[in-house]
Amino acid sequence: MMIDVSCALIISQNGQVLVAQRSLSMHLPLKWEFPGGKVEPGETAEECLIREIREELGVEIRVTKKMQPSVYDQGKQVIRLLPFQCKLIAGEIRLTEHAAFQWLLPAGLNKLDWAEADIPIVQNFMDEMML
Repeated sequence: MMIDVSCALIISQNGQVLVAQRSLSMHLPLKWEFPGGKVEPGETAEECLIREIREELGVEIRVTKKMQPSVYDQGKQVIRLLPFQCKLIAGEIRLTEHAAFQWLLPAGLNKLDWAEADIPIVQNFMDEMML
């Protein structure tokens, strides 16, 4: 069974990207990820992302660019991660599900312990930003 999950690479004006650390109560505890969530029936990947970021981080975003999806087989289910570059347009980040967050320059992303599905997206983003 394939599950579509949208994720946001929220990029600041100085080129840093927001990363979030999964809480101890989540699957893959303390792994880093780009925040987002499952696409619900009847909503687009972009609508999902705006809703999830509002719920998880308490901020409003604007989707600016669709990126290359990543498919990850977890055994019982297959995750198709749909990444989007986004801009923060309103609000202050409040964590409701994650343990921590930080803003990092693209070059610093590979120093984190990432959730498996996010690794190809980290790589694609770093490659794109180094051009």
